[in-house]
Amino acid sequence: MGAQVLGGRESVKVAVVQTPSAFMDKKRCLEIACDKIIEAGKEGAELIVFPETWIPTYPYWTMGWDTIANGFHDVMADLQDNSLIVGSEDTDILGKAAREVGAYVVMGCNELDDRIGSRTLFNSLVYIDKYGGVLGRHRKLIPSFIERIWWGMGDSRDLQVFDTEIGRLGGQICWENHIVNITAWYIAQGVDIHVSVWPGMWNCGGVEGESFIYAGHDINKCDLIPATRERAFTGQCYVVSANNLLRMEDIPEKFPFKDSMTYGGPGQEQFVGWACGGSHIVAPTSEYMVPPTFDIDTIIYAELQSKYIKVVKSVFDSLGHYARWDLVNLTTPPQPYEPETNAPGAIQPDVRDRVIESVAKEFKLEPEKVAEVVRNAA
Repeated sequence: MGAQVLGGRESVKVAVVQTPSAFMDKKRCLEIACDKIIEAGKEGAELIVFPETWIPTYPYWTMGWDTIANGFHDVMADLQDNSLIVGSEDTDILGKAAREVGAYVVMGCNELDDRIGSRTLFNSLVYIDKYGGVLGRHRKLIPSFIERIWWGMGDSRDLQVFDTEIGRLGGQICWENHIVNITAWYIAQGVDIHVSVWPGMWNCGGVEGESFIYAGHDINKCDLIPATRERAFTGQCYVVSANNLLRMEDIPEKFPFKDSMTYGGPGQEQFVGWACGGSHIVAPTSEYMVPPTFDIDTIIYAELQSKYIKVVKSVFDSLGHYARWDLVNLTTPPQPYEPETNAPGAIQPDVRDRVIESVAKEFKLEPEKVAEVVRNAA
């Protein structure tokens, strides 16, 4: 399928869910998500995308060393308890809805580490296939600024592109879309549909007295707009951008940090943080198929056509005639971020397994026999 565009399809219908999540309530978030997956699937969507950390919320509130202890304790424990666990009932529930409508789903979530003994959270994208199984996950590689209060870092295992029936699918989270070498890696994998997720839409303050970053609709003052449009043209792909919508009325009054969660610009005070929406879909030409959509609870749709990937690649092909890999190329270290590693120079387990499989296949041997020889030699 990799040599084809959009998996050999002429077109693929995609959907972005821009609806408030159930704040800090994973069970209710999953119920809403399934309803939206069914709704979009019945409209013919074959890819359905949710915004950044939609389950159970993006942490828009402010905390620090001077935070009142009981509020800190409750919120940190609640966020862990309401974060998604890959391979659990959480992903089974999403998978059932995806399977019912035959659609791929990309869910932005707080993910609780599944490693025994760890309670670290990650800002993750979880990919569900049309048959209800987990394709994989992508953990944000670098939490931005004060996000490091909440989330750990992803590693080389989180550089993933999925070859699906609707094309090659990949995604990046928020400011990862500005990391040049990571973006170049994704482009080098021949992505057809790039998922880009954000906590909303903001304007960058530059006038004295303005906040540094505040909720706003001025697309000329938001860094994510040039990022998604340039990404589409540079990668000759479609970009599906999912941006959060969350209103102050969606936050329970009992939440201890509610008063620190509104920092919108003029007319934006009703939104939590930057969560005024702004979801959009961009064609490989960098034109909007659906322009940024603000303020409303909605699902946006677009019909992606393989023809336009082919047309743009005919004049600018970053994996072919418009590339110079002989001058600059990329190297991805295979070693993941783990507490235990092999000695320097040792063959990593995943590499060893691939070598054993390759040798067994070439010489028509049983893999177990080859593995035994390797163990004895070591």
